[in-house]
Amino acid sequence: MKKIILLCTSAVIFPTAAFAQSTGTQDFDKKEEAIVITGTRAQQVGGVVAPDSSKAKAVLTQEYIARQSAGQTVLDTINAVPGVSFQNNDAYGSSGGTLNIRGFDSSRISLTFDGIPLNDSGNYAIFSNQQIDPELIDQVNVNLGTTDVDSPTASAVGGTVNLRTRLPRKEFGGQVVGSLGQFDFRRIFAVIDTGEIGPWGTRSYFSVSNAKNDNPFNNYGVVDKQQYNAKIYQPLGSNGDFISLAGNYNQNRNNFFGSLPLRTDRTQSATNLAPRTVGPNSTQRYPTSRDEREYDINYSCFTDTPQAGVADAPTPNTNDLASCGTEFDRRYNPSNTGNIKAQSRFTLTDALTLTIDPSFQYVKANGGGTTTPASPAREYGFDINPTGGRANCSTTPNSATVNCIGGYFGGAPYAGGRDLNGDGDILDTVTLLVPSQTRTKRYGVISGLRWAINDDHVLRFNYTLDHANHRQTGQVGLIDRNGEPFDVFPINDPLNTAAGVVLQKRDRQSYAILHQVSGEYRGEFFDDKLTVTAGLRAPFFTRKLDNRCFTSSAGGFVECSGGDPTLDATIATNNPYTFNPVTGAVTGFAPPGKRTLKYDALLPNVGVVFDITPRISAFVNVAKGLSVPSTDNLYNAFFFPEGTSQAKPKPETTVSFDGGLRYRSSKVQAQIAYWHTDFKNRSASAFDPELNATVFRNLGSVEKYGIDGSFAYSPIKQFTLYTFGSWNKSKIQDDIQIATLPVGVTCDTVTPGSPTALRSCAFTSGRPESGTPKYTYGFSALGSVGPFDLGITAKRTGPRYVFDNGAAVFRGDVDLPGVGGAEQVYDSKAAAYWLVNLDARVNARFIGLKSTYFQFNVYNLFDKFYVGGFGGGLNQSINATTGVYGAPPFVQIGAPRTVSGSINVTF
Repeated sequence: MKKIILLCTSAVIFPTAAFAQSTGTQDFDKKEEAIVITGTRAQQVGGVVAPDSSKAKAVLTQEYIARQSAGQTVLDTINAVPGVSFQNNDAYGSSGGTLNIRGFDSSRISLTFDGIPLNDSGNYAIFSNQQIDPELIDQVNVNLGTTDVDSPTASAVGGTVNLRTRLPRKEFGGQVVGSLGQFDFRRIFAVIDTGEIGPWGTRSYFSVSNAKNDNPFNNYGVVDKQQYNAKIYQPLGSNGDFISLAGNYNQNRNNFFGSLPLRTDRTQSATNLAPRTVGPNSTQRYPTSRDEREYDINYSCFTDTPQAGVADAPTPNTNDLASCGTEFDRRYNPSNTGNIKAQSRFTLTDALTLTIDPSFQYVKANGGGTTTPASPAREYGFDINPTGGRANCSTTPNSATVNCIGGYFGGAPYAGGRDLNGDGDILDTVTLLVPSQTRTKRYGVISGLRWAINDDHVLRFNYTLDHANHRQTGQVGLIDRNGEPFDVFPINDPLNTAAGVVLQKRDRQSYAILHQVSGEYRGEFFDDKLTVTAGLRAPFFTRKLDNRCFTSSAGGFVECSGGDPTLDATIATNNPYTFNPVTGAVTGFAPPGKRTLKYDALLPNVGVVFDITPRISAFVNVAKGLSVPSTDNLYNAFFFPEGTSQAKPKPETTVSFDGGLRYRSSKVQAQIAYWHTDFKNRSASAFDPELNATVFRNLGSVEKYGIDGSFAYSPIKQFTLYTFGSWNKSKIQDDIQIATLPVGVTCDTVTPGSPTALRSCAFTSGRPESGTPKYTYGFSALGSVGPFDLGITAKRTGPRYVFDNGAAVFRGDVDLPGVGGAEQVYDSKAAAYWLVNLDARVNARFIGLKSTYFQFNVYNLFDKFYVGGFGGGLNQSINATTGVYGAPPFVQIGAPRTVSGSINVTF
């Protein structure tokens, strides 16, 4: 009887299988084992115990993946792996989430799909709602803290997550899954396998899916996702050689939701006792219980009616005309993504094997909302002369004053004398759609040559290319009277100024290029009791940057004319750029320009596995990692001249160690491991005391270490119990100055707790990083009785600090005692929580339908209310002049209890 078994850090032996990403790594590692979370019974294969992997790996197979809610993102599924923490924004996985592995956020984790990189090429972000349909995933591999030597990644200091899709079946068949659930969830998935066709055994599959649901928290948001996949597989002979070609297209249309300020105070201020409602802006609050999770936004609504000859402005009124369409929850996050990839393996001789995996990806996506009532679009022009006045342009929009121009300035679009709302005048301020647009064309190849010197010694040599053409713009679009955008992609029909120049808030073209060579050796000694692996990865990164807007601040804010040379000349004349090389002081606007930055490194890794007994083994692995600055952060540095230290931040580096013991038998699978990572040049946006400005810079080092463990026991085939746990510790090595200090005073000498200390220093030395749980532990159990399976998985996620300095969340003025002074509005940590999921299955084989079953899932069984995903931060900002605390951080609401059911028919 088949059933689900969880074996996270134990090994189920697949001597001919691989748990890796590229074809070359699969071929090289085919004799290795990995830590496996599998859906079949724990047993040795053919009575052979293969050597363990020297790396700490975890693998989930399709049989475990299929137990999750229909369409669930695979990043939620790997939450069962020790060291992994994931908070899902909704129970169905189509609305994003927050991933953390051993204290590293998702921008420092590499995500690949059959070897091709899925992280955004601009900022390394991972989009959990754009992953392939889970029915097509053969397995997902997690490398904890390390990466494969041929990985095409610029940022993997925190490890890798590798998805591997299944092969087309040899026999004709198909699968249909229909699902319904709470929050109007509807999903259909279908796949057809052609089976072997023609004289060469060619086989393929084609699949389609569509999923829709409402968001669980407010009266507006929806999710609409469709996906198409195809794969053709051609075996070449009988020795494992093959060629395959696969394609994926995914389209998402969803709204943001559930992101609220982390404050629970219920009044606006000590002197204003108006109630503070639950909602998504900084003056509202986070719910205090599950009964408050649902909130309404201004929907349905209509905008103000334009009036000819009147300077219309979206000022608030009793009908909320000004806010119609502007709320965070009205924002769309549309994406069209696709990729085509080939994989191949060729046996050249008995000793030489060649693998080549080329790919191409396309992305069209945006994120962001509308202009707010505080900075709406102006139909008139903007006075680009800092000594002039906007009033001159608004009262005489058609004057001959050359300084009154159209463009995107000061965070708002100016039409330069164009009627935007159709009322016949050009006197108005208008709310427009202003998302950040991204278009990526990305091609790559991973190639490898494996040389089997003899049965005990193997070498491989690899070349990896990743070339991303990354276009980032910010075109502007109109919204309808009901607050809805006419097109969620303004780039399709962008607004122009009166001069015919495209209005956009950013305009840059980037090329992120990786050329990488690597080599790896594996040797087996002492009758295969000792396995040694040694590799060297040499990446060469090039960042070609073309910023077509002026940079007006050290924080990377830009002023965009739309690329008109005449307007650019006017802007440059009125805002001349100067740089003092002694003090680093900058005045004026840095002009548009191009830069090329290069990074390279030698990244070794060494691993050893020793079989102490046939059931007990020890393993050790040491690897060096690298994360180069993203193009997004490098553009922020355009405020400083090329060649200065500020213009080229150092890359982040790690040295990671894993070591532990494993025990494996037919009934017990267990492991305990210690890990340690030295993380250097941790980078973020922070105040630079030398420049007296906030810039993207290095913040020093962090020491990270912890323990991962698991124990799986299957006394009888009808029952399995699995337990796991992780303990994580991090220590930031330095205090960080966050604002100007008096002359002669440092963060080491300032009076602790004083207003000056609160304003100017983040006391982070010795403290743990924010956003990371201190511990996680849990269990999973599954029982089978006849045609019925019942499983339960429970995981407790420990407390997470909100800020690196360990401070609570406050409001008020640090300089004032009593009324109006500093008042705590949330604790320093998000509380620990349990998340319990239930799955039950009724197999229809008792009525003769062998491959049909009904599955029932409950996500968050006990409807636990908890703080969802957040990234953490250095500290809560305090206005250096007024002493008033800035807005609290925004966090997600944990997904509520959600019930769904699916009928799965396979033929």
